[in-house]
Amino acid sequence: MSISDSVRAWESPELTGWRRLPMSAVDRRDGSVLLDGTWRFQLLPSPGAPLAEEWGEAPVPGCWTMHDPRDLPHYTNVRMPFPHSPPLVPDANPTGVYERETAIPAEWAGRRILLHVGAAESVLIAEVDGRPVGIGKDSHLASDFDITDVVRPGATHTLRLTVVKWSDASHIEDQDQWWHGGITRSVRLCSTDPLYLDDVAVRAGRDGGLRVDCRVRGPLTEGWSVSAELEGYGELARDNAHDAANRERGRASDFLGEARLTATVTDARPWSAESPALYGLTVRLHRGDGTVADTARQRIGFRTVEVRGRDLLINGDRVLIRGVNRHDFHPLTGRVVTEEDIRADLVTMKRFGFNAVRTSHYPNDPALLRLTDELGLYVVDEADIESHDHAHEIADDPRYLPAFVDRVSRMVLRDKNHPSVVVWSLGNESDYGAHHDAAAAWVRRHDPTRPVQYEGAAKTDWASTRVASDIVCPMYASLDEITAHARSGEQTKPLILCEYSHAMGNSNGTLADHWAEIETTPGLQGGFVWEFRDHGILQRTADGLPAGPGTTGGYADGLAAPGHRWAYGGDFGDSPHDGAFCADGLVLPDRTPKPAMYEHRELAAPVRLSYDGTGATVHNRLHVRDLAWLGAEWLIGAEHRGVRSEPVRLPDVPSGASAPLPLPAALPDDGGELWLTLRVTTARDEPWAPAGTEICTPGIRLRERTVVRPPAAPGDRVETDEEGLLVHPLLTAPPVLSLWRAPTDNDILGGAARRWSDWGLDTLVRKAVSVTHEGDGRTTTVAEYPTAVGTVVHEQVLTALADGSVLVEETATLPGALHDVARVGSVLETAPGPDTLEWYGPGPWESYPDRSAAGYVSHHRARVDDLFTPYLRPQESGGRNAVRAFSLTCPDGTGLAVRLDAPRQVSVTRHRAADLAAAAHHDELVPRPGCVVHVDAAHRGLGTASCGPDTLPRYLVPTGTHRWAWTLGAAGAAGAGGAVPGDGGAVR
Repeated sequence: MSISDSVRAWESPELTGWRRLPMSAVDRRDGSVLLDGTWRFQLLPSPGAPLAEEWGEAPVPGCWTMHDPRDLPHYTNVRMPFPHSPPLVPDANPTGVYERETAIPAEWAGRRILLHVGAAESVLIAEVDGRPVGIGKDSHLASDFDITDVVRPGATHTLRLTVVKWSDASHIEDQDQWWHGGITRSVRLCSTDPLYLDDVAVRAGRDGGLRVDCRVRGPLTEGWSVSAELEGYGELARDNAHDAANRERGRASDFLGEARLTATVTDARPWSAESPALYGLTVRLHRGDGTVADTARQRIGFRTVEVRGRDLLINGDRVLIRGVNRHDFHPLTGRVVTEEDIRADLVTMKRFGFNAVRTSHYPNDPALLRLTDELGLYVVDEADIESHDHAHEIADDPRYLPAFVDRVSRMVLRDKNHPSVVVWSLGNESDYGAHHDAAAAWVRRHDPTRPVQYEGAAKTDWASTRVASDIVCPMYASLDEITAHARSGEQTKPLILCEYSHAMGNSNGTLADHWAEIETTPGLQGGFVWEFRDHGILQRTADGLPAGPGTTGGYADGLAAPGHRWAYGGDFGDSPHDGAFCADGLVLPDRTPKPAMYEHRELAAPVRLSYDGTGATVHNRLHVRDLAWLGAEWLIGAEHRGVRSEPVRLPDVPSGASAPLPLPAALPDDGGELWLTLRVTTARDEPWAPAGTEICTPGIRLRERTVVRPPAAPGDRVETDEEGLLVHPLLTAPPVLSLWRAPTDNDILGGAARRWSDWGLDTLVRKAVSVTHEGDGRTTTVAEYPTAVGTVVHEQVLTALADGSVLVEETATLPGALHDVARVGSVLETAPGPDTLEWYGPGPWESYPDRSAAGYVSHHRARVDDLFTPYLRPQESGGRNAVRAFSLTCPDGTGLAVRLDAPRQVSVTRHRAADLAAAAHHDELVPRPGCVVHVDAAHRGLGTASCGPDTLPRYLVPTGTHRWAWTLGAAGAAGAGGAVPGDGGAVR
């Protein structure tokens, strides 16, 4: 039978899925034969194409799009990659044929034999020795086929798995991710006794009540039974009344039986994300003679989830959801991830303060839930449904009704015993129709222990109680919208944003503003940042192909190794595509945290500090745990004295409580600004962090800054050129006005970049210069910068100071039409040599006016090349907010030092803004030999306008007059104002 014949045969209603088994929560990994490895492989242009005589090879699991140049990865967001309306697909339909021989273990004689395919994208056709045994059409859930009567134990058989890339199902898998093709999860053979556990359902509440419902299939001989044992408790009791009611039905059918076992564990420790207590449960099915026919094992947790009014309660408590959205993704293997990959993702989330994950937009690899149970993360488990491009058509199209209900129900059946799953999601961005109501009804009937959510159901009416969502879960709603709803008096359900704070490029502005409202506004309960990881694929620049599994290209600290780069939409010749919109994660493709991760870590910190002018108070912000698992030290950051550290013991503070925290015994008293930072670490090994892992760094200011300007040098004049620009031996380009930044992704997609370009801010020309040399030695220069909407007037006054430094005082007046520019400040370039930046101010992370909660005020040090964040598409990067002073030094200690009149936005990189804006990838950038330095009087916030709200009005740069001043001197010179080298471990 040809492949096309197989497709037609198995699409007939009478045969579809006949050997494909219903989904079950019973895990059949034990005793299975793993078939992962290298298979014979052919990639055909369509299902009807004939097989060639010659076979190639391909890895299983694996995406052929990551190793076969005939069909490469394709990225779209909303648009389908082909123009056909549902359910139609292109005739050109890549089809992968995988084949191998496998021996059926002889000891399986007389047993039931199953073929398990973890996932395949998109249509899977399974054959044994040329005989079709089943079909699957869900790219993110397993297909299990009963092949007992087509194989023979002790014999060798040929398995063929054919994967057709496009199908009617593709229209409801229109998720914002790369399109791939292949077998993306493990394949294995497993076996059971003819009498077997068909399903096990566990309900374990926080009060210790435990119920285990078992469904049994096979020849039910007289006296069969089910037993269960709970770790640390013992045998569960049979529910005889329940069993008696079902035993007659089981005897009559001689095929289906049901049993229920119960227990009350009075000392059960509740499961939560902070304290994920698990208990091993073993269920055994006994034949009539008492021997064991089948066994199922599951780690369970005692916890309760409910919606009560406007609150989602976990174990009776209102828990703030600090979540992130996650895809199954790897930059070398595409959709294929290992358990080690998933653990690394989740460990990173935990270390940065996340307590929840949404499986966007499909059930993730089963290993994820085993690990969220173990490590402690709340999960919104989402069905494999997104019909973005044709959402309105499909939502009520009866042809798709079975697929919606099937995908939702199979997810629930697979994952229902995991305590980490607290909410079921019906899918994503698929409009709202009868299919969602039907799927929600099935879930509510089958599993009333968890709420159901679906963003589209409540999209037009957040207050409605008659929709298929128990939670209002908007995406990218503005801060004003959600707070207004919570204060309206009309809110009927919890509000938890399913997506917010779009992490595309240099982004996640106003995150602190969101959490300030969430933590103080009843009815707001958190949300899920979009998203965890940039979907950049490692690409060989020589031939434009994916580096693929086993590459030696490598990557480190966010940048691909020479000869490679991070590819995004369009880089594989894919069209249509959505460019770098897939680079919207909080970590880079190699899992290097972006600066926004540290912002979230500080906002989610388990410990907060406050200072009332006389003493400090430590606040435990956790829901369950005390602070005994944490250690701490004081970092004492004095403006003129560097940094030193001092150990401190955290008091015994229960969850939600506060206690006084003694200040260090001796504090610098020589004037200048003084900050205390509490560096909090793990005191012992945690499952997700070894002892000593930094958890947060809250700080308090004990003394304000005082600005002392060195006296002028009477009669001395600063050297300038004929246009009044500063001439200085440490500079190759003097300070001039800057109003533009290399556009961020938010700037581009939000429209600001186009406006700035239309105004001409990216090509400013300095004109109409007047230079005045004052009698007291000052030089005043007035310049004009014409734009398309008016002229900017810039005045610069240079004064020689007695310590040899130069005072630069600047004023820029923007016309009224020139509103919301990127920055107002000075840009200059240094001579080659400086490679280290030291600064006094928040750090060490990159920060901007609306993303500055992570930095603690101290003295910091970093290599210039490390200040720059390699966002996948080069853009504005490396800024440090509220800097007071900085120095740029060469290896021999020489260099320049700058002291600022007030905390200012500063950036130091090797790239001009125009260099960044012109490059599509980092391998196109050529670092300049010197440093490009920006000192800004005002800098625009970042926002998240690539998908969601822009920054708040208070973070925009206004029109009118801006003034700023700074001194430029030699590093190390007395009074020059450079950052003071520290004498403690806080300098980085």
